[in-house]
Amino acid sequence: MTSAPIPLSEAAAWLKGRDDVAVLCHQSPDGDTFGSGAALVRALRALGKRAQLFCCDSTPERFAFLFEGLEQQDFPPQTIVAVDIADEQLLGGLRERFGGKVQLCIDHHPSNTHYAQRYYVDPKAAATCEIMVDLIPLLGVPLDRAIAIDLYTGLSTDTGCFQYINVTPHTHRVAARLLELDIPAPQINHAMFATKSRQRIALEAAAMQAVEFYRNGEIAVIPLTLEMRQKAGATDDDTDGVASIPRSIEGVRVGATLKEKGPDLVKVSLRCLQPVNASAICGEFGGGGHPGAAGCAIHAGLQEAKEQLLKAINAYLEAHP
Repeated sequence: MTSAPIPLSEAAAWLKGRDDVAVLCHQSPDGDTFGSGAALVRALRALGKRAQLFCCDSTPERFAFLFEGLEQQDFPPQTIVAVDIADEQLLGGLRERFGGKVQLCIDHHPSNTHYAQRYYVDPKAAATCEIMVDLIPLLGVPLDRAIAIDLYTGLSTDTGCFQYINVTPHTHRVAARLLELDIPAPQINHAMFATKSRQRIALEAAAMQAVEFYRNGEIAVIPLTLEMRQKAGATDDDTDGVASIPRSIEGVRVGATLKEKGPDLVKVSLRCLQPVNASAICGEFGGGGHPGAAGCAIHAGLQEAKEQLLKAINAYLEAHP
């Protein structure tokens, strides 16, 4: 399958000429993939098209508000669009149905593998939702309050409430455009960043007790075992905030959370301070993301996975003193 980059205006024109659109989100969905996907579905439906969001994982309760008013539509998809998906592998359980069939990808990850037939990737954008703020008006659909709620949520969550290094002046201008549409930004940010389940609190407490330090405190690692999650009664959604804990420790340049998924599978979330590139380190294991935040999967037991990751981190730091 040939793959080619296209301008955003061409992506909009192509979408306007298509019908029966399946909008795909990545596995372990976050606010950006859900927000950009829901907003695009709303825009396409505003044009009179049938459009439906697809994700291999269920919707966490805290993201349910993004889909208010979007009733389920049942139709055979003719157009396949991926949002915020850097690699086809991230389709998860949708890969069997849609693998090799994605016709358009809208994304902001510099590690995008260009798996779609056509793609618009802007690595300077802080979130895919930032791109959607420009794309949706090109469809001839004005930004309304419901669309703005979806897009602001994705923008806020992918920037850590506008504190990550991916934030640019344009990001703030985009946020201002959305705020002008009378969205409940304080409530959104409270729900995304200041509200935690008791299970998540218990899991974070256990995680803080389990932090391991290496390289004179430059590296902090949290091995998040299945036993820890089960003891806390935590869901996958409850683990999201754990990844930010290691990097928040004074003196830490590289923070890693290793989530044990099974006897031979560990999911890694890497958070780094400049100039360390988290995406380059995760790329050693077939993963990727952004310089400040990236992820990968290591097919090994938890201890072996930790040793492999530490070896890669140390090698990177030695090569980039």
